[in-house]
Formats: sequence, C-alpha cells, structure tokens
Amino acid sequence: MGSGKFITFEGGEGCGKSTQVRRLKDALERRGLKVLLTREPGGTPLAERVRAILKDESDDPPCDRAELLLFLAARAQLVRNVIRPALDAGTWVVSDRFSDSTIAYQGYGRGLPLEVIRAANDFACEGLKPDLTLFLDVDPETSRARMRGREAATNTSADRIELAGDDFHARIRKGFLEMAAAEGDRIVTIDASGTEDEVWGGVWKSLTRIL
Repeated sequence: MGSGKFITFEGGEGCGKSTQVRRLKDALERRGLKVLLTREPGGTPLAERVRAILKDESDDPPCDRAELLLFLAARAQLVRNVIRPALDAGTWVVSDRFSDSTIAYQGYGRGLPLEVIRAANDFACEGLKPDLTLFLDVDPETSRARMRGREAATNTSADRIELAGDDFHARIRKGFLEMAAAEGDRIVTIDASGTEDEVWGGVWKSLTRIL
C-alpha cells in the first residue's frame, strides 16, 4: 500500500457526517494532500444501483439477510475498484460510512450474527481496515430533530432505514459505542450534539493521530 490514509466517518442518522466529511476533504486538500471522497453504499456505478435498491420504498423490500448481502456487494466493488487503487497511488480516502455501519445496523440493529458479519466484512474488504474512524455520536432526540429538519429543508421524506423505530436506532448507537470502546486505537468518539464548528473541532483534533 502507498502512503495514502483511509479515514471513515460513522454514526447514526442525523449525526452530521456528510457535512464533516466535506470539511475534512477541503482541509486536507489545503495541506497539499490528494483526497478522494466516497460514500456507502455507493461510490461505483454498481454500488450506486445497490444504493437505489436499498433506499427504495417498494412493496418488496429486501429481507434482513438480503439487505446485508447487498451492502457487502457494494462494499466489495468499492474496495476493489476505487479505495485500494487510490490508497496504493498515495491518495487519502475519506468515506461516509464503511464496514462498521454494517456491524451496527445489520448486526446490532437487525440482530444478525455479529461473527458472520465480521467474517463477511473481512472477505468483502479484502482485509482492508481504516487508519482512523470518527464516530459522531448523538442522542436519539437530537437525531430525530435533525432528520425532521433535513426533510423540511430539502422537501424529501425519510428512507426505509431512517423510518425504522426508536428501538432499532438505539441498538445501532449501542453497537457503535461498544465498537469504539473495544477499538479505541482506531475509533474516536466525537460528541456531535453541538454546532457544526464544535463538531469540526473534535474531528480535526482527532486527525493528529495520523497526520
């Protein structure tokens, strides 16, 4: 692998990941680094089609196992065709979600076996692990308020996963917190309940680990 670093952002709905991902990309580029921004599911033509399936409010939504396999298929394509080549070329890659989301959402949230998900993640990612993961943590009340605000501002409606119940999203948060506690050398928990600038301060401070 070249000198590129791999940074991922994780968190529940409404935590502000997308905003911080863009700010980090801009900040790293100002330091003269080449940066590739990607997201999950997505980032390749195939993965974007998978994203559309997963977001679709159809009468035949994927069952929990099918949902897991769709996320993994999109990830395998993204790693093989985009992320690894970029890292090998010395590019820094910043991703809005990665494999930890599958553990949190399909494992803790849906209740699928964690050991199966971890093994499948490793296979799909070809063993690739982020150099740094930033978990933006918000409480359920803040999350719901932000999602409502986003829907009103963009005139959009929540997708199938966002519409899952409070218990589902509480389990997801629990999963992220447990992963952060177990992998503190890689995962940094950032309080994302504050303003955009306050959260950004925590994000940039965390970058000292790998800069």
